[in-house]
Amino acid sequence: MTHRRFVSASGHVRMAVIGVVCAVLLIPSVTVATSPAAAADRPPGGGDVPRLQCTSDRTGLAPTLRRDITTALAHRRGTIALGLYDRVTNTMCTLRGNTRFDSASIVKVTVLAALLWEAQGHQRELTRREADLSTDMITKSDNAAASTLWRQLGVAKIRSFLAAAGMTQTRPGANGYWGLTQITVRDEQRLLALITSWNSVLCDDSRSYILDLMNKVVPAQRWGTPAGAPANVSVHVKNGWLSRSTYGWRVHSIGAFKGAGHDYTISVLTHGNSTMSYGVATIQRIARVIHEDLVPVTSGASAWRYEPTDRPEEVLVPVPPDG
Repeated sequence: MTHRRFVSASGHVRMAVIGVVCAVLLIPSVTVATSPAAAADRPPGGGDVPRLQCTSDRTGLAPTLRRDITTALAHRRGTIALGLYDRVTNTMCTLRGNTRFDSASIVKVTVLAALLWEAQGHQRELTRREADLSTDMITKSDNAAASTLWRQLGVAKIRSFLAAAGMTQTRPGANGYWGLTQITVRDEQRLLALITSWNSVLCDDSRSYILDLMNKVVPAQRWGTPAGAPANVSVHVKNGWLSRSTYGWRVHSIGAFKGAGHDYTISVLTHGNSTMSYGVATIQRIARVIHEDLVPVTSGASAWRYEPTDRPEEVLVPVPPDG
């Protein structure tokens, strides 16, 4: 039996079987920053193109991010939505925060969070089977593992978790097609906030467990939002990719990053990509300028930046036939 060492909110060290059992934490729900432009978001093909909105408590950072991200987006085809939030500088950028996308494998983080939330409610540990399925689902994006856990939870429990998490824009996929769950940048940023800060939905052990698995994603799937991350910043990522006859390739990446005096999350959702590689390249152009603007590095060893694989793995999410 495998054990892991956890530190509780009270500072006591304890050992828990892999998985989690959490005491109820009497802490306030996490507050998630909301873009002032959120109400102005428009669906694909509807009216004027939404503008990228950035704000920051650090002088000059918001206009720098707005300029550099806009440049990275220039001439990129398809529909792109993004969210950025850094707790340290209270920096936020949002583009199409309310636009819905097919989730592809991004929803696997939500499935794991729902599983842990359900286990917390019953004051139980994950079983060895659940822990193995969770590991495969996140680190290798195993679709069979995701399908098994989706069926085990059932849509009703997943909806209950979404309500508790305040992810009110997320719509679970019907008939077991979890890859067609409808997601938004606003809700993905809310999920990342729950995973990376104290709240009354996911306790310390649950959050640590999710971040640990997101930190161990296999090399072939560590593309996307980690691109350009400095060496002194920890990387936690989950990606999603799916092709259908409408909107072409959906390619998404969410990431949580901490270090060098920063604590930030990035979500980039895209569809209308001609190929998977085109979507990956689009996300990585955006990610590189965000990391560079938020965490400037000097020459020397600390200047090394994370460069993900140029050959992303193409394992498709099971979806119903188009028609």
